[in-house]
Formats: sequence, C-alpha cells, structure tokens
Amino acid sequence: MKKAKSFKISKGVVVKAWRQVKANQGAAGVDRETIADFERNLKDNFYKIWNRMSSGSYVPPQVRTVAIPKKTGGERVLGIPAVSDRVAQMVVKLYFEPKVEPHFHEDSYGYRPGKSAIQAVDITRKRCWRYNWVLEFDIKGLFDNIDHELLMRAVRKHTDSKWILLYIERWLKVPFQKDDGTQVERTKGTPQGGVVSPVLSNLFLHYVFDNWMKRNHPKLPFCRYADDGIVHCRTESETLMLREALEIRFRECRLELHPEKTRIVYCKDSKRREDHSSKSFDFLGFTFRPRPSKNRRGEYCINFSPAMSNKAGKMMRQKMRRWNLHLRSDKSLEDFSRIFSPVIRGWINYYGSFYKSALYTTLRHLNTILVRWARRKFKRLKHHLIKAVYWLRRIAKRQPNLFPHWQTGIRPTAG
Repeated sequence: MKKAKSFKISKGVVVKAWRQVKANQGAAGVDRETIADFERNLKDNFYKIWNRMSSGSYVPPQVRTVAIPKKTGGERVLGIPAVSDRVAQMVVKLYFEPKVEPHFHEDSYGYRPGKSAIQAVDITRKRCWRYNWVLEFDIKGLFDNIDHELLMRAVRKHTDSKWILLYIERWLKVPFQKDDGTQVERTKGTPQGGVVSPVLSNLFLHYVFDNWMKRNHPKLPFCRYADDGIVHCRTESETLMLREALEIRFRECRLELHPEKTRIVYCKDSKRREDHSSKSFDFLGFTFRPRPSKNRRGEYCINFSPAMSNKAGKMMRQKMRRWNLHLRSDKSLEDFSRIFSPVIRGWINYYGSFYKSALYTTLRHLNTILVRWARRKFKRLKHHLIKAVYWLRRIAKRQPNLFPHWQTGIRPTAG
C-alpha cells in the first residue's frame, strides 16, 4: 500500500511549470545543470520534484550569484536558482499567484499577467498632462532588503496552504553561493532572479505602498513598476509633503527610498507658467520632458511627453557593437536578418511607441555598422565608403523587409 503524500500537488502542474521554465531559458545554477541537461532525464526529474514537494521533503539548493553592471554604475547581484529549483518555484507560483493577483492595485504594472511597461508609460503620460507635479521614487535595493517577517505576514493573508508557506520560507532563507564557493547566509531579501520573487515583491509593495496610497492619498494617482514609481500631485507643497510621508512609511517597513533617484519634477508645458530646476524624469527607458508638438488645431506647442531615453539609446548601441558584425565576414545580410531582426523589432515596438523619431539616430547607427561590415567583406568596397553606402542602399530599396528598421524607412544614406 502506497503511503499518502503530505501535500496534494498535481503532477500536471509540475509539467506546466517545466514548460514555462524552459520557455524562459536562463543560466545554470550551482549544480551547473542546464535546461538541456535537465531535459535529458525529464521523466525522472519530474517525479523527483513532485515526490519531494508532495512529501514535504523538498529542500532548495543554494542560489548561485552573478554580478551584472547597473546602467547607473556599480553592480547588481542576481540570484540564479538551479533549473530543478526554478521548476519547483514555478509550481508554487502557479498555485499562489492566482490567489493574490485579484487583490493587486490596477496601477501596479511590473511582473503581472496582462500588464506591461508600455501601459505604465502610457498612463503616466496622460496623467502628466492633467497634473503639474510628479514625485519620482525608487526603492533602494528592494530585492535585497525585503523583511522576511513582514513578507510572510502578507503571504499568510492570502493562503493557509501549509506547503506553499513551507517552501516560500525555505526559499527566503536558502544561502547564496559565490563562484568561489563562499556561502552567504540570508536574513532578508528575496533573490532577484528567482521565479517566485516577482510575485512576492509585488505582494510586499502592495501593502507597503499601493494599499497605503489608496488609504491615505486616494486622490493622488500613481503608477508603480516593481521598485520604480511615479506619483502625480497638484502642487509643489503637496509633492514635498508626500515625499516626507513616503520616507517615513518606507522606514516603518524597513525599506529606504533611494536619495538620488527620488525627485520632485515639474511637468512643464506651454500653459504652465511656474518654474523648477527639475523638468524631466526617466521611467522605464523613456525620458519625460517638455517637447515640441502640434495640438489638435495643428498649432505648434510644448507638450510634456515621453521619448526613448539617452540611456536606452546608449544601451542599444553598446549591444549592437557587441554583435561584432564587422568581424563576421563569413555571414550574409540574410544571416544577420535572421539572427538580429527579433531584437531590432523588439526595440522598435517598445521605444517607438511614443515620439518615434527619437529612435531614428540609434537605428541609423545600425546602418553604419552594416556598411562597415560590407567594406570588410567585399574587397571592391574596402576603400570606398560612399560606394559601400550606395551598395547597401540599393539592397534596402530592393529588399526593404530584410531588416525591421528598413521597413520603417530608416535606410542607408550617404549623409
């Protein structure tokens, strides 16, 4: 007679969790097992995860840490769980997320099904037209500093499932392991890179910020994407008072507003006569600032609107350079199209959503790189820049669908 399992967990959910983990790809954890390695023994791996989770004996392995550079300088430490642990975390997420998702605020946009960064930028844009002032805030080291006791209190509000509570607590406490084998014990935070971390951080900030704003400042609309947020205010004094109140609130919840990234901004346009030293802010890769535009009557005016930020443009150009196209003379334009078009299309779809012309300079840079590649690949073009430009231009005219930016009209020019 088979022994009954302590917890009722569906085998089908384990399979579903694996499919999502595989789709997300990702690096190997401390055991160095890759997605492909895991897949070679799929049936046995499914059974081990299901059996251990169902019996209550599943203990997560240590989390491998990787330091990546921040856009603003310094490093961010990512936690990379093992592939098997990502599957286990996804199992919990699939059970737990539907319990909390209906309670989340409509203006929380990060890491949520049916929500996107573009939606967050769009609603922020519309509110900047209605409200003169903005409080831009950033939470310092959110994923590293979430208080475990407060987080578990929030988790228990939404589930009494013993196995979900058990495994979330274990994931919160599992040590980090550096590449040199050093272990780092953890008493706070949830690994940035963990599958279940986004929903846990959203739940934490739901009570720390979203619900608090709804209760204490119901007339001030906000938009939050993970640890970045925007609150719209009517006056400068109202914005100053809110900043002070938020600093107190976050300290109470053992978090801290980033002193340099939390700022008061005046949404200057043609009709607003006040002045302030800060008249722009960055949010989700876009810079909001006064920009020339036409109103409905076709008259020129100044509008406070978003466009791709300089930082985002720099990031795109750096990525293009890392492709090293000029060193890949064994490849054809068709090869480059197949490899890089999805990335280029993603940039255009995202950053081209608002004030599309801000994207053009960066896309032209890609044409310059392609010309450089052509001059290295073809001897007849090596010493003839203009000839190489016209060669590429003819191809762009003949095959405009080869690259997404050519389809938008950004084709090689001699100037």
